[in-house]
Amino acid sequence: MKKIMLTGDRPTGRLHVGHYVGSLRRRVELQDTGDFDDIFIMIADAQALTDNADNPEKVRQNIIEVALDYMACGLDPEKSTLFIQSQVPELCELSFYYMNLVTVSRLQRNPTVKSEIQMRNFEASIPVGFFTYPISQAADITAFKATVVPVGEDQMPMLEQTKEIVHKFNSVYGETLVEPKILLPDNEACMRLPGIDGKAKMSKSLGNCIYLSEEPEDIKKKVFSMFTDPNHIRIEDPGSLEGNTVFTYLDAFCRPEYFLEFLPEYKDLDELKAHYQRGGLGDMKVKRFLNNVLQAELEPIRTRRKELQKDIPAVYEILRKGSEKAEKVAAQTLKEVKAAMKIDYFADEELIRAQAEKFAADAAE
Repeated sequence: MKKIMLTGDRPTGRLHVGHYVGSLRRRVELQDTGDFDDIFIMIADAQALTDNADNPEKVRQNIIEVALDYMACGLDPEKSTLFIQSQVPELCELSFYYMNLVTVSRLQRNPTVKSEIQMRNFEASIPVGFFTYPISQAADITAFKATVVPVGEDQMPMLEQTKEIVHKFNSVYGETLVEPKILLPDNEACMRLPGIDGKAKMSKSLGNCIYLSEEPEDIKKKVFSMFTDPNHIRIEDPGSLEGNTVFTYLDAFCRPEYFLEFLPEYKDLDELKAHYQRGGLGDMKVKRFLNNVLQAELEPIRTRRKELQKDIPAVYEILRKGSEKAEKVAAQTLKEVKAAMKIDYFADEELIRAQAEKFAADAAE
Protein backbone atom coordinates (compact mmCIF):
# COMPACT_ATOMS: atom_id res chain seq x y z
CA MET A 1 0.00 0.00 0.00
CA LYS A 2 1.19 3.51 -0.81
CA LYS A 3 2.14 5.84 2.04
CA ILE A 4 0.05 8.97 1.66
CA MET A 5 -0.23 11.94 4.00
CA LEU A 6 -3.03 14.47 4.15
CA THR A 7 -3.53 17.39 6.48
CA GLY A 8 -4.56 21.03 6.32
CA ASP A 9 -5.86 24.17 7.97
CA ARG A 10 -8.86 26.48 7.81
CA PRO A 11 -8.03 29.84 6.19
CA THR A 12 -9.53 32.12 8.84
CA GLY A 13 -6.31 34.04 9.49
CA ARG A 14 -2.55 33.78 9.49
CA LEU A 15 -1.14 30.64 11.09
CA HIS A 16 0.25 30.86 14.61
CA VAL A 17 2.86 29.03 16.66
CA GLY A 18 0.22 26.58 17.90
CA HIS A 19 -0.30 25.41 14.32
CA TYR A 20 3.46 25.20 13.90
CA VAL A 21 4.33 22.97 16.85
CA GLY A 22 1.04 21.06 16.71
CA SER A 23 1.31 19.87 13.13
CA LEU A 24 3.08 22.14 10.63
CA ARG A 25 6.64 21.55 11.81
CA ARG A 26 6.02 17.81 11.74
CA ARG A 27 4.62 17.98 8.22
CA VAL A 28 7.82 19.56 6.96
CA GLU A 29 9.94 16.95 8.74
CA LEU A 30 7.86 14.12 7.25
CA GLN A 31 7.93 15.71 3.80
CA ASP A 32 11.70 15.90 3.86
CA THR A 33 12.14 12.23 4.82
CA GLY A 34 11.08 11.19 1.33
CA ASP A 35 9.15 8.28 2.88
CA PHE A 36 5.78 9.21 1.35
CA ASP A 37 4.49 8.42 -2.11
CA ASP A 38 2.21 11.45 -1.99
CA ILE A 39 1.60 14.36 0.38
CA PHE A 40 -1.52 16.51 0.16
CA ILE A 41 -1.77 19.76 2.13
CA MET A 42 -5.24 21.29 2.01
CA ILE A 43 -6.40 24.85 2.59
CA ALA A 44 -9.86 24.01 3.96
CA ASP A 45 -11.84 27.01 2.72
CA ALA A 46 -15.13 25.12 2.35
CA GLN A 47 -14.87 24.01 5.96
CA ALA A 48 -14.05 27.56 7.05
CA LEU A 49 -17.26 28.75 5.41
CA THR A 50 -19.35 26.53 7.70
CA ASP A 51 -19.05 29.19 10.42
CA ASN A 52 -18.13 32.15 8.20
CA ALA A 53 -20.90 31.92 5.60
CA ASP A 54 -21.82 35.57 6.17
CA ASN A 55 -18.22 36.69 5.68
CA PRO A 56 -16.78 34.84 2.67
CA GLU A 57 -14.31 37.66 2.05
CA LYS A 58 -12.53 36.74 5.29
CA VAL A 59 -11.95 33.24 3.97
CA ARG A 60 -11.06 34.46 0.48
CA GLN A 61 -8.40 36.89 1.74
CA ASN A 62 -6.80 34.38 4.09
CA ILE A 63 -6.17 31.64 1.53
CA ILE A 64 -3.01 33.41 0.40
CA GLU A 65 -1.97 34.03 4.03
CA VAL A 66 -2.08 30.31 4.80
CA ALA A 67 -0.30 29.40 1.56
CA LEU A 68 2.49 31.84 2.36
CA ASP A 69 2.84 30.45 5.88
CA TYR A 70 2.96 26.90 4.52
CA MET A 71 5.81 27.58 2.12
CA ALA A 72 7.64 29.89 4.52
CA CYS A 73 7.74 27.02 7.02
CA GLY A 74 9.26 24.71 4.44
CA LEU A 75 6.41 22.95 2.66
CA ASP A 76 7.77 22.49 -0.85
CA PRO A 77 5.36 22.39 -3.84
CA GLU A 78 7.83 20.05 -5.54
CA LYS A 79 7.37 17.52 -2.74
CA SER A 80 3.86 18.26 -1.43
CA THR A 81 0.63 19.05 -3.26
CA LEU A 82 -0.84 22.29 -1.90
CA PHE A 83 -4.49 22.72 -2.87
CA ILE A 84 -7.74 24.53 -2.06
CA GLN A 85 -10.59 22.38 -0.76
CA SER A 86 -13.43 24.09 -2.66
CA GLN A 87 -11.66 23.50 -5.97
CA VAL A 88 -12.14 19.75 -5.54
CA PRO A 89 -15.93 19.29 -5.92
CA GLU A 90 -15.69 15.52 -5.44
CA LEU A 91 -15.17 16.15 -1.73
CA CYS A 92 -18.69 17.55 -1.40
CA GLU A 93 -20.20 14.54 -3.14
CA LEU A 94 -18.31 12.10 -0.94
CA SER A 95 -19.50 14.00 2.15
CA PHE A 96 -23.10 13.62 1.00
CA TYR A 97 -22.80 9.84 0.65
CA TYR A 98 -21.03 9.50 4.01
CA MET A 99 -23.83 11.41 5.76
CA ASN A 100 -26.00 8.33 5.41
CA LEU A 101 -23.52 6.35 7.51
CA VAL A 102 -23.50 8.65 10.56
CA THR A 103 -26.28 9.40 13.04
CA VAL A 104 -27.11 12.80 14.49
CA SER A 105 -26.56 11.47 18.00
CA ARG A 106 -23.05 10.30 17.07
CA LEU A 107 -22.14 13.76 15.78
CA GLN A 108 -23.52 15.29 18.96
CA ARG A 109 -21.19 13.12 21.02
CA ASN A 110 -18.06 14.24 19.17
CA PRO A 111 -16.03 16.14 21.83
CA THR A 112 -14.36 18.45 19.31
CA VAL A 113 -17.69 19.41 17.76
CA LYS A 114 -19.21 20.00 21.20
CA SER A 115 -16.38 22.28 22.33
CA GLU A 116 -16.31 24.19 19.04
CA ILE A 117 -20.09 24.74 19.16
CA GLN A 118 -19.79 26.05 22.71
CA MET A 119 -16.87 28.33 21.83
CA ARG A 120 -18.84 29.88 18.95
CA ASN A 121 -22.11 30.16 20.94
CA PHE A 122 -23.89 27.99 18.38
CA GLU A 123 -25.93 26.08 20.97
CA ALA A 124 -29.25 27.57 19.85
CA SER A 125 -28.64 27.66 16.09
CA ILE A 126 -25.96 25.36 14.72
CA PRO A 127 -25.31 25.67 10.98
CA VAL A 128 -25.79 22.23 9.43
CA GLY A 129 -22.50 22.47 7.57
CA PHE A 130 -20.62 23.17 10.79
CA PHE A 131 -22.39 20.37 12.63
CA THR A 132 -21.43 17.86 9.95
CA TYR A 133 -17.85 18.94 9.41
CA PRO A 134 -16.46 15.68 10.87
CA ILE A 135 -18.10 14.00 7.88
CA SER A 136 -16.54 16.53 5.51
CA GLN A 137 -13.18 15.85 7.13
CA ALA A 138 -13.67 12.12 6.55
CA ALA A 139 -14.30 12.86 2.88
CA ASP A 140 -11.11 14.91 2.66
CA ILE A 141 -9.01 12.15 4.21
CA THR A 142 -10.49 9.21 2.32
CA ALA A 143 -10.60 10.99 -1.05
CA PHE A 144 -6.81 10.86 -1.14
CA LYS A 145 -6.54 7.45 0.54
CA ALA A 146 -4.44 9.02 3.27
CA THR A 147 -2.64 6.50 5.45
CA VAL A 148 -1.21 9.13 7.81
CA VAL A 149 -2.80 12.33 9.14
CA PRO A 150 -0.55 14.49 11.36
CA VAL A 151 -2.75 16.63 13.63
CA GLY A 152 -2.94 18.16 17.07
CA GLU A 153 -4.51 16.35 20.01
CA ASP A 154 -7.81 18.24 19.66
CA GLN A 155 -8.40 16.54 16.31
CA MET A 156 -8.27 12.99 17.64
CA PRO A 157 -12.08 12.67 17.90
CA MET A 158 -12.36 13.73 14.26
CA LEU A 159 -9.97 11.01 13.14
CA GLU A 160 -11.83 8.45 15.20
CA GLN A 161 -15.03 9.48 13.43
CA THR A 162 -13.30 9.08 10.07
CA LYS A 163 -12.24 5.56 11.03
CA GLU A 164 -15.84 4.73 11.96
CA ILE A 165 -17.06 5.97 8.58
CA VAL A 166 -14.40 3.90 6.80
CA HIS A 167 -15.40 0.77 8.74
CA LYS A 168 -19.10 1.35 8.10
CA PHE A 169 -18.63 2.01 4.38
CA ASN A 170 -16.38 -1.00 3.86
CA SER A 171 -18.69 -3.31 5.82
CA VAL A 172 -21.74 -2.23 3.78
CA TYR A 173 -20.24 -1.80 0.32
CA GLY A 174 -17.02 -3.83 0.36
CA GLU A 175 -13.37 -2.88 0.94
CA THR A 176 -12.98 0.47 -0.79
CA LEU A 177 -11.76 3.14 1.62
CA VAL A 178 -8.39 3.29 3.41
CA GLU A 179 -8.28 3.69 7.18
CA PRO A 180 -5.97 6.53 8.24
CA LYS A 181 -3.51 6.54 11.11
CA ILE A 182 -3.37 9.61 13.34
CA LEU A 183 0.09 11.03 13.97
CA LEU A 184 0.33 13.20 17.09
CA PRO A 185 3.23 15.47 18.08
CA ASP A 186 5.88 13.50 19.95
CA ASN A 187 6.37 16.36 22.43
CA GLU A 188 3.56 16.63 25.01
CA ALA A 189 3.86 20.43 25.12
CA CYS A 190 3.08 20.52 21.39
CA MET A 191 -0.17 18.57 21.75
CA ARG A 192 -2.09 21.75 22.47
CA LEU A 193 -0.03 24.87 22.98
CA PRO A 194 -1.88 27.30 25.28
CA GLY A 195 -2.51 30.93 24.46
CA ILE A 196 -0.16 33.58 25.83
CA ASP A 197 -2.83 34.33 28.46
CA GLY A 198 -2.62 30.77 29.80
CA LYS A 199 -5.97 29.70 28.36
CA ALA A 200 -6.05 26.13 27.16
CA LYS A 201 -6.73 27.01 23.53
CA MET A 202 -4.68 29.34 21.38
CA SER A 203 -7.19 31.02 19.12
CA LYS A 204 -7.25 33.88 16.65
CA SER A 205 -10.68 34.89 17.93
CA LEU A 206 -9.39 35.07 21.52
CA GLY A 207 -6.45 37.26 20.49
CA ASN A 208 -3.96 35.16 22.44
CA CYS A 209 -1.78 34.02 19.53
CA ILE A 210 1.75 34.58 18.38
CA TYR A 211 1.65 34.48 14.59
CA LEU A 212 4.41 32.92 12.54
CA SER A 213 4.82 36.12 10.53
CA GLU A 214 4.87 38.57 13.44
CA GLU A 215 7.57 41.22 13.65
CA PRO A 216 10.25 40.89 16.37
CA GLU A 217 8.91 43.73 18.54
CA ASP A 218 5.38 42.26 18.52
CA ILE A 219 6.71 38.85 19.52
CA LYS A 220 8.71 40.41 22.35
CA LYS A 221 5.66 42.31 23.69
CA LYS A 222 3.57 39.15 23.69
CA VAL A 223 6.24 37.05 25.37
CA PHE A 224 6.76 39.66 28.09
CA SER A 225 2.98 39.71 28.73
CA MET A 226 2.77 35.92 29.10
CA PHE A 227 1.02 34.23 31.98
CA THR A 228 3.39 32.58 34.47
CA ASP A 229 2.95 31.48 38.10
CA PRO A 230 0.74 34.06 39.90
CA ASN A 231 2.23 33.00 43.24
CA HIS A 232 5.81 33.65 42.12
CA ILE A 233 5.79 37.22 43.39
CA ARG A 234 9.39 37.66 44.48
CA ILE A 235 12.47 36.29 42.74
CA GLU A 236 13.42 34.24 45.80
CA ASP A 237 9.98 32.56 45.91
CA PRO A 238 9.76 28.97 44.62
CA GLY A 239 8.00 28.89 41.27
CA SER A 240 5.59 26.35 39.82
CA LEU A 241 5.88 24.88 36.33
CA GLU A 242 2.33 23.60 36.18
CA GLY A 243 0.19 25.90 34.07
CA ASN A 244 3.17 28.19 33.54
CA THR A 245 2.85 29.25 29.90
CA VAL A 246 6.46 30.40 29.54
CA PHE A 247 7.85 26.99 30.43
CA THR A 248 5.26 25.24 28.25
CA TYR A 249 6.54 27.28 25.29
CA LEU A 250 10.13 26.45 26.19
CA ASP A 251 9.19 22.75 26.23
CA ALA A 252 7.76 23.17 22.73
CA PHE A 253 10.49 25.31 21.15
CA CYS A 254 13.74 25.10 23.09
CA ARG A 255 16.73 23.25 21.68
CA PRO A 256 20.01 22.48 23.49
CA GLU A 257 22.02 24.89 21.35
CA TYR A 258 19.91 27.83 22.49
CA PHE A 259 21.35 27.57 26.01
CA LEU A 260 24.88 27.88 24.70
CA GLU A 261 23.86 30.89 22.62
CA PHE A 262 21.45 32.75 24.89
CA LEU A 263 21.76 31.40 28.46
CA PRO A 264 25.18 29.72 28.89
CA GLU A 265 24.97 29.67 32.71
CA TYR A 266 22.49 26.80 32.40
CA LYS A 267 23.26 23.41 30.90
CA ASP A 268 19.76 22.60 29.73
CA LEU A 269 16.05 23.18 30.29
CA ASP A 270 15.90 20.77 33.22
CA GLU A 271 18.49 22.83 35.07
CA LEU A 272 16.59 26.05 34.36
CA LYS A 273 13.35 24.49 35.61
CA ALA A 274 15.00 23.23 38.79
CA HIS A 275 16.32 26.70 39.60
CA TYR A 276 12.90 28.24 39.03
CA GLN A 277 11.22 25.65 41.25
CA ARG A 278 13.57 26.12 44.19
CA GLY A 279 13.46 29.93 43.93
CA GLY A 280 15.97 32.59 42.99
CA LEU A 281 15.06 32.88 39.30
CA GLY A 282 12.85 35.75 38.09
CA ASP A 283 10.12 35.47 35.50
CA MET A 284 11.62 38.23 33.33
CA LYS A 285 14.90 36.38 32.91
CA VAL A 286 13.02 33.30 31.72
CA LYS A 287 10.85 35.44 29.43
CA ARG A 288 13.91 37.10 27.90
CA PHE A 289 15.31 33.65 27.15
CA LEU A 290 12.02 32.51 25.61
CA ASN A 291 11.92 35.65 23.48
CA ASN A 292 15.40 34.87 22.14
CA VAL A 293 14.34 31.29 21.40
CA LEU A 294 11.19 32.34 19.55
CA GLN A 295 13.02 35.03 17.60
CA ALA A 296 15.59 32.44 16.47
CA GLU A 297 12.85 29.98 15.46
CA LEU A 298 10.59 32.45 13.66
CA GLU A 299 13.09 34.76 11.95
CA PRO A 300 13.86 32.35 9.05
CA ILE A 301 10.12 31.76 8.53
CA ARG A 302 9.39 35.49 8.46
CA THR A 303 12.26 36.16 6.03
CA ARG A 304 11.13 33.42 3.60
CA ARG A 305 7.56 34.68 3.77
CA LYS A 306 8.58 38.21 2.81
CA GLU A 307 10.46 36.81 -0.16
CA LEU A 308 7.44 34.79 -1.29
CA GLN A 309 5.19 37.84 -0.96
CA LYS A 310 7.09 39.47 -3.83
CA ASP A 311 5.42 37.16 -6.37
CA ILE A 312 1.84 36.46 -5.27
CA PRO A 313 0.67 35.33 -8.77
CA ALA A 314 3.27 32.53 -8.58
CA VAL A 315 1.79 31.37 -5.26
CA TYR A 316 -1.71 31.26 -6.75
CA GLU A 317 -0.34 29.29 -9.71
CA ILE A 318 1.10 26.72 -7.28
CA LEU A 319 -2.32 26.41 -5.65
CA ARG A 320 -4.05 26.11 -9.05
CA LYS A 321 -1.79 23.30 -10.21
CA GLY A 322 -2.05 21.56 -6.84
CA SER A 323 -5.85 21.78 -6.92
CA GLU A 324 -5.94 20.27 -10.41
CA LYS A 325 -3.81 17.33 -9.28
CA ALA A 326 -5.90 16.86 -6.13
CA GLU A 327 -9.10 16.93 -8.17
CA LYS A 328 -7.89 14.09 -10.41
CA VAL A 329 -6.99 11.91 -7.41
CA ALA A 330 -10.32 12.59 -5.66
CA ALA A 331 -12.24 11.90 -8.89
CA GLN A 332 -10.71 8.41 -9.05
CA THR A 333 -11.70 7.68 -5.44
CA LEU A 334 -15.22 8.95 -6.07
CA LYS A 335 -15.45 6.67 -9.10
CA GLU A 336 -14.51 3.69 -6.91
CA VAL A 337 -16.97 4.74 -4.19
CA LYS A 338 -19.85 5.03 -6.66
CA ALA A 339 -18.98 1.66 -8.17
CA ALA A 340 -19.00 0.07 -4.69
CA MET A 341 -22.38 1.69 -3.96
CA LYS A 342 -23.76 0.47 -7.31
CA ILE A 343 -24.62 4.00 -8.46
CA ASP A 344 -22.22 4.10 -11.41
CA TYR A 345 -25.15 3.39 -13.73
CA PHE A 346 -23.69 4.45 -17.07
CA ALA A 347 -20.40 2.65 -16.50
CA ASP A 348 -22.12 -0.59 -15.47
CA GLU A 349 -22.45 -2.38 -18.80
CA GLU A 350 -23.63 -5.55 -17.07
CA LEU A 351 -26.57 -3.69 -15.52
CA ILE A 352 -27.54 -2.13 -18.84
CA ARG A 353 -27.31 -5.48 -20.65
CA ALA A 354 -29.29 -7.32 -17.96
CA GLN A 355 -32.03 -4.68 -17.98
CA ALA A 356 -32.19 -4.78 -21.78
CA GLU A 357 -32.52 -8.58 -21.73
CA LYS A 358 -35.19 -8.41 -19.04
CA PHE A 359 -37.39 -6.02 -20.94
CA ALA A 360 -36.82 -7.88 -24.20
CA ALA A 361 -37.94 -11.09 -22.51
CA ASP A 362 -41.00 -9.35 -21.07
CA ALA A 363 -41.90 -8.04 -24.50
CA ALA A 364 -41.54 -11.50 -26.07
CA GLU A 365 -44.12 -12.91 -23.66
